[in-house]
Amino acid sequence: MTVTAASTPAEPDGLARSAGEHLWLHFTRHSGFADARIPVIVRGEGAYLWDSGGKRYLDGLASLFAVQVGHGREELAEAAARQIRQLAYFPLWGQAHPTAIELAERLACAAPGDLNRVFFTVSGGESVETAWKLAKQYFKVTGKPTKHKVISRSLAYHGTSHGALSITGIPAAKQDFEPLVPSGLRVPNTNFYRAPEHGDDYQAFGRWAADQIAQAIEFEGPDTVAAVFLEPVQNTGGCFPPPPGYFRRVREICDQHDVLLVSDEVICAFGRLGHEFGAARYGYQPDLITTAKGLTSGYAPLGAVLAGERLMEPFRHGTTTFMHGSTYGGHPVSCAVAMANLDLLEREHLYEHVLAKEGLFKSTLDELTDLPIVGNVRGAGFFYGIELVKDKAGKETFTAEESERVLRGHLSSALFEAGLYCRADDRAEPVIQLAPPLICDRPQFDEIGQILRDALTEAWKIL
Repeated sequence: MTVTAASTPAEPDGLARSAGEHLWLHFTRHSGFADARIPVIVRGEGAYLWDSGGKRYLDGLASLFAVQVGHGREELAEAAARQIRQLAYFPLWGQAHPTAIELAERLACAAPGDLNRVFFTVSGGESVETAWKLAKQYFKVTGKPTKHKVISRSLAYHGTSHGALSITGIPAAKQDFEPLVPSGLRVPNTNFYRAPEHGDDYQAFGRWAADQIAQAIEFEGPDTVAAVFLEPVQNTGGCFPPPPGYFRRVREICDQHDVLLVSDEVICAFGRLGHEFGAARYGYQPDLITTAKGLTSGYAPLGAVLAGERLMEPFRHGTTTFMHGSTYGGHPVSCAVAMANLDLLEREHLYEHVLAKEGLFKSTLDELTDLPIVGNVRGAGFFYGIELVKDKAGKETFTAEESERVLRGHLSSALFEAGLYCRADDRAEPVIQLAPPLICDRPQFDEIGQILRDALTEAWKIL
């Protein structure tokens, strides 16, 4: 194709036009751009983004729950450049390279318990896929070949590949790709706001929710279940934290039935909840941790699976091999960026900053509960969801038509146009999700709160 001067992507209008003609966006309803230009983000600095027309936005979602240290950090660009000059690429297929070795040791030292083995991937979904494959093979080579099923929670998102999508608990995300990999089972999540049991007792509700995992294992047969995949704070549905004692009970259940507990920390690790790993915040010991996103603050694609010595042991002898990997898993440049990112998180005490400021962030969002459309605010760290309702007393949610009109027809665009990048979604109940960079403080919280108040006030009129 010949690109004329009038349509060159070098100019803002040309970029938007070219995007509309050639770029297939992820998770995007393209009909929404039939009469509108695709926004083009061209620059980031700190907690802010700028589009091709020069407009500024507060990055209230850390771009996709990833940019922990904020945009434009020269240290990370320099780390990538140094590594490219020294060794731009080499795979981890039978050989190693220094940045992967150094990063693996660092993650192993930081991980809870004996999660000393690190298998690098490219993304969070690939980490989940890897963990399931490892769990299945582990039980095969240790004499329990029928243990292959996995349990996850209703509405939980774990990735888009066929295996990870089979673990995902969002029906609308799966239906167009069925049949999927069999053996994915669902149990209730920990949304206390809509608790089907023990709605007046948070701890009892947590015990009930955990016991549903035990019931699912017993119903399927413990000799068929390999793993339980749980996020420390569940993302989809609007940031469900675990009730007190929930993970302690889950750990007991997994130990009782010889089922692996996988902590899916693709979002929750590296400071999102104020700790290097979310499992540390809630005091439980997983058998596997899956992660990505904040490991590099999104500056380079990298994921990792952290596994205990128990899982590595069968692969240390004879011809047993984990026949799994990827071209770019543990890429030298990504590993170098990750090392520099972890240095930055520690040097600027960002984990401690999140713990010190999470109360301020939550209180800013809690102020919105005076609005009739705000039903519930929940989450932890710098990771919160706001559930929207049309009747607070009865917790009545939106109809499909109302979600279409209010969320997609108004809120998504209104928030962005007002200068806030966040997520307004209804993959479960209608929610707004917020996960700003970990460098944020009162000025950014106040800005988020004011933009939300204006947009939600208008949304109530539309509703």
